[in-house]
Amino acid sequence: MFKKILIANRGEIACRVIKTAKKLGIPTVAVYSDADRDALHVRQADEAVHIGPAAPSQSYLNIANILNALKETGADAVHPGYGFLSENAHFAEALKAIDVTFIGPPPAAIEAMGDKITSKKIAASAGVSTVPGHMGLIENAEEAVHISQEIGFPVMIKASAGGGGKGMRIAWNEEEVREGFQSSQNEARNSFGDDRIFIEKFIVEPRHIEIQVLGDKHGNIIHLGERECSIQRRNQKIIEEAPSPFLDEATRRAMGEQAIALSAAVGYHSAGTVEFIVDRDRNFYFLEMNTRLQVEHPVTELVTGIDLVEEMIRIAAGEKLRVAQDEVRLNGWAIESRLYAEDPYRNFLPSIGRLTRYRPPAEGARSCGGIIRNDTGVVEGSEISMYYDPMIAKLCTWGPDRLSAIRSMGAALDDFEVEGIGHNLPFLSAVMEHPRFREGRLSTAFIAEEFPDGFSGVAPDDVDARTLASVAAHINWKVQHRDIQISGAMDNHRRKVSSAWVVTLDNHAFAVSVRDEEDGTAVSFEDGNGVCLTVTSDWVPGRTHASFAIDGESLSVKIARSGTGYRLRWRGMDIVAHVRRPRVAELARLMPKKLPPDTSKMLLCPMPGVVTVIAVSEGDAVEAGQILATVEAMKMENVLRAERRATVKRIAVDPGASLAVDEPIMEFE
Repeated sequence: MFKKILIANRGEIACRVIKTAKKLGIPTVAVYSDADRDALHVRQADEAVHIGPAAPSQSYLNIANILNALKETGADAVHPGYGFLSENAHFAEALKAIDVTFIGPPPAAIEAMGDKITSKKIAASAGVSTVPGHMGLIENAEEAVHISQEIGFPVMIKASAGGGGKGMRIAWNEEEVREGFQSSQNEARNSFGDDRIFIEKFIVEPRHIEIQVLGDKHGNIIHLGERECSIQRRNQKIIEEAPSPFLDEATRRAMGEQAIALSAAVGYHSAGTVEFIVDRDRNFYFLEMNTRLQVEHPVTELVTGIDLVEEMIRIAAGEKLRVAQDEVRLNGWAIESRLYAEDPYRNFLPSIGRLTRYRPPAEGARSCGGIIRNDTGVVEGSEISMYYDPMIAKLCTWGPDRLSAIRSMGAALDDFEVEGIGHNLPFLSAVMEHPRFREGRLSTAFIAEEFPDGFSGVAPDDVDARTLASVAAHINWKVQHRDIQISGAMDNHRRKVSSAWVVTLDNHAFAVSVRDEEDGTAVSFEDGNGVCLTVTSDWVPGRTHASFAIDGESLSVKIARSGTGYRLRWRGMDIVAHVRRPRVAELARLMPKKLPPDTSKMLLCPMPGVVTVIAVSEGDAVEAGQILATVEAMKMENVLRAERRATVKRIAVDPGASLAVDEPIMEFE
């Protein structure tokens, strides 16, 4: 076994590898950039070495700096995690040259599978089903248009060296091919240093299902079942599960056999993933092979009981697989939700800043029989920078069946407190409650189809509105009783709390009466429906999160003061509830609403980022849909378009400018 492992990565995956290394009794070395000097993975490792500035090209992608860290620490093995150098054959070769073990597959397999064109040719030769497409390199946009016409629209434009949704575009017509080809090339060049592009047929109503493989250096290869990864936005997975609710045993077996055949064809060892696109009839087509540990590996670990990082380390050390194919069992169901520093209310644009509050749910077994796991690389006070991927954590739940795993996830998301940045917790909660998701009717177009106008929060129905109204009334009741106990409030009339209140939230208003009962607070709705809810909680004034029981049903709600109201967040709902005396509520209805400032004549930067392109000039007349500028943030290129016909009056910035959210880029007449 190895004497010391250096982890050539950062964030949650570095922490994940450290966890297993500690279990095996192997010391670890962390590497870090200027931006990660105080990061969690640096604190958790036994040693840490600084490797350069914040920019990945000067630190985590700098092979020379990683090799220097190896010499400095004497580590005899490297785990690359995922991303950065994890699928870089030159890096693996460089380690081999200095007699350091790469905890991953052989360089030849990385090289063969890392090029999407080569990998598809190898897959076809190995008898693996492949998607129709053009496997040769494409020189320019016009050639891309010609090829697309031959394949038939829609088509997928992809970076040959791509991954993680970078350099990928769907085109439904010639114009979108021309535009998508250029954007894909730019993203590919910036992310991978390789702007080669290829095109393939886009499968309508596709599911993204992948097979986890595991092979040793002795020729033994097995698969560990599948993961469903169809819930995506911008081709980036956000929710995964194992197993898939769509596959039957025959399809699972066939996909597994093809994944093993492909792995054998390239002499694969270590953990790897073969990704497939599956259509509505369970026809499946090879997409790509990831020659590394996947972000979503925890769900496979939860349903198989196999520690994939441990197996990677043992395989790299020359050990044989400890499990045979017929010993692999899929037990229960697991769900993973990726917590991203992306604001769902602003079309999932990146958000940066400091985590002023970060309180994940407690990990481990729950009383309901489920399990919670949270893979993270941050703590309260950590800084989310613009230099790296926006993922904060991977929250996972396990249950004996799919519905119980989903319910556990919903409760865990309710318990997760994150403040200081925009994040996608409300959206993840909304998906967990969505009927189509619960029924398992998934496709990679799920988000586009179910949230066509973006995400603006979940609007409560009447039942949910009454639930939150009772929570607000209960909180207010406690606040009022605390207030009358404050020193100096001694008059009898000030020591009485009225029982009559009006709760307003969203588009709902409820007249309620509140009273204390032996087993909690009774909230009666005075609208003739005869609804009376008994509320108990552990909430006290000042707490930002509390557990409530309403007529015996448990729920967790995040609570904050918002002006004169209470901000309540639960199951994707984010609502300010006002609890007022009846006369005050009557007057409040007459108050004019404050209108937001008019920014319709300005193009504002939608996220923190760098302006890479200004596509127009002052005085230009622009049409709706025309490209105005491009902003790059967190390794993604974002094209900004005109919403309507207008004339450019003033351009406020030059290419290369770093902007904060809502800083002006240009103004229109």
